[in-house]
Amino acid sequence: MRKRNWKLQSQIDQIKPFLNSSKSILIAAGAGIGVDSDLPDFRGQDGFWKAYPPLAKLGLKFEEMANPRWFYDDPHLAWGFYGHRFGSYKSTIPHAGFSILKKWVLSKESFFVFTSNVDGQFQSAGFQEENIFECHGSIHFLQCLANCGQKKIGLFRLISISMLTKILFWKRASSYLSRLRKFCQTKYPHVFRSLLGIVQGR
Repeated sequence: MRKRNWKLQSQIDQIKPFLNSSKSILIAAGAGIGVDSDLPDFRGQDGFWKAYPPLAKLGLKFEEMANPRWFYDDPHLAWGFYGHRFGSYKSTIPHAGFSILKKWVLSKESFFVFTSNVDGQFQSAGFQEENIFECHGSIHFLQCLANCGQKKIGLFRLISISMLTKILFWKRASSYLSRLRKFCQTKYPHVFRSLLGIVQGR
């Protein structure tokens, strides 16, 4: 039987009246909220390298790997790292805590979520996009690396990297897929070239 944390319970009891009487709620969330969904928090090298053994062999830290320069220096490594993270985040079901938070905020006049997470767990849990600010961005969008001023594109919201590569380079593509390939090649050449390199094994 789990031992009850009386200090924590006392703090919760003190907060309850304020929470119940408030008209608005601000949720500030970091990596810790995703741990109960079995997402790694990357705190310390052991946690990060356990999730990504190949990067342990290279001796790369999370803060070194989470850098857009890898899309120039080593596109295979960059797409592999972010592609794996995207797949992991996309397939993860938010834990019950998100439902509890959602129930609380929907009982108020207004709410806002400020998060340093890029995983999109709040959106997956049904929180409205316009009420969420992701200060480190989102892994679900592509953004131009050349500061071209183009709006971020939500390709990841529509299709996974593996499926995107199949569509872009499918030899017997339908006219629709051909148009999609031409659109990506013209509109987002950096993305197209990186994906082409992956498919051709360069």
